[in-house]
Amino acid sequence: MSQSWEPLPSIYRSKQEFLASLPPWRRLLQKLNWHPTIDKKVQRYAMEQRTLQIRSETEQLRRENARLAAINSRLERFEREHLSGSTPHPSTGDSSNL
Repeated sequence: MSQSWEPLPSIYRSKQEFLASLPPWRRLLQKLNWHPTIDKKVQRYAMEQRTLQIRSETEQLRRENARLAAINSRLERFEREHLSGSTPHPSTGDSSNL
């Protein structure tokens, strides 16, 4: 008595047959076990890191602006005292008169 073997239904295909039936990009994703939620988490993390970087840069720029404003006010005071043509007031800085 010989038995004839019929191909298995498609739901019983092996993993290799299943992957072979997929387009190449989907095969790659399946091999990497990619999930959209993971991609969203990565994007959210990248956005959070960028936000932190921007905040840090903003704070650094505020400090730099304050420093430059202080330097600018010292320069304006120097110009008023020494370049206005009036008698200079005694300086409180560390400059020495020779």
